[in-house]
Amino acid sequence: MSHFKETDTAVRATSIDPGRGYGTNTSGSSQAPLEHGDPEIVEASPERHVDGSEAQPKKTWRSKFAYFKTKDFWFILALGQILAICITGTNTLTTLLVIEGTSIPAFQTLFNYVLLNLIYTSYTIYQYGFKKWTRLLLKDGWKYIILAFFDVEGNYFTVLAYRYTTILSAQLINFWAIVVVVALSFFLLRVRYHWAQILGIFVCIGGMGILLGSDHLTGSNGGDISSGNQLKGDLFALLGATCYGLCNVYEEWFVSGRPLYEVIGQLGFWATIINGVQAGIFDRQAFRSATWNGKVGGYLTGYTLILTLFYTLVPILYRFASAAFQNISLLTGNFWGVIIGIRVFHYRVHWMYPIAFTLIMVGHFVYYLGKGVLGEAAKAWLGENQEKGIDGFGSAKRRMRKMQQSEAGPRGGEGVEGAGVV
Repeated sequence: MSHFKETDTAVRATSIDPGRGYGTNTSGSSQAPLEHGDPEIVEASPERHVDGSEAQPKKTWRSKFAYFKTKDFWFILALGQILAICITGTNTLTTLLVIEGTSIPAFQTLFNYVLLNLIYTSYTIYQYGFKKWTRLLLKDGWKYIILAFFDVEGNYFTVLAYRYTTILSAQLINFWAIVVVVALSFFLLRVRYHWAQILGIFVCIGGMGILLGSDHLTGSNGGDISSGNQLKGDLFALLGATCYGLCNVYEEWFVSGRPLYEVIGQLGFWATIINGVQAGIFDRQAFRSATWNGKVGGYLTGYTLILTLFYTLVPILYRFASAAFQNISLLTGNFWGVIIGIRVFHYRVHWMYPIAFTLIMVGHFVYYLGKGVLGEAAKAWLGENQEKGIDGFGSAKRRMRKMQQSEAGPRGGEGVEGAGVV
């Protein structure tokens, strides 16, 4: 992907005037010397180094802030916070279920997968037809089984970890998901991170550290570790974070080349089977001893609807941004949790919370400093012109096509500006 280059202009003679008397032979009067015609203004060719390579133009501050001026940046910024609020909502409803005496983590998530399957698998069959959908299962089903397995196990082990370890330990270990996402994207998807992106990630993590520190000071992130199984809980949290990271990167790769409804539908289809079997094995006794009343039914319904919304929006964020950006967006979940907890659990806001939230949001801006107008929508593994990608909602391929059409103008001429991508 080439950068948009701001070239200087130069003066060049484009015609030659033979002058009067041109063509007279040597036996007569001497031939008049050649004269240049009127000069015209043209673009100067790029400067070249001694080895013949083109010199890259220096980036201006205006180009470094180019992505902040686009609607896409503010869209993904808001979308990331919606996802964080969704996660906070599901955590709050899970806590309310436990208070009511109902703790069925595997069965609880199963309802979400069933709803995703009903919505998106049905729509996929409508779009493809039953025969084509069956061929999809036979050809690519094993790939989606891996995706669904990582997602189910990420949910299961993360919830399981909170039974044995402190909330502080579990949240700190969840930072491992960001490390997994960045490492896998770098080595497998050939993503090359800009220094600003690395700095932005560390700024966000620093803000999260302040949130956890304030929780520690107020004693709200303690936890019952009297059973002596904190190490077990930490290992479960580490395993869950690893599964989340694997699932995030894998799903980003999928949605960059496949329709969104296909990916979500296949995830829901296979996860329903995997999670159903797992719930039948591990949550059977908990399901029988759980409390069932109107409140529990309302909490489960709300939990399922919010989580379904979360699973619907995440692939869209992957198209516009990346799995790494999604993970740092979720770091504000602790802040939103306290805001909701003020009303539901009568929490108090520590004075460090607004500072931490602001720091995390600043990290989001630092992360995209120096990016072009496409941000992270242009995926490194799809080719220079995104030829391997899908021309779908939020994809760089579609936006590049639209920009080319816009730049061509009504007469098919060239536009005045191209899209720069870092």
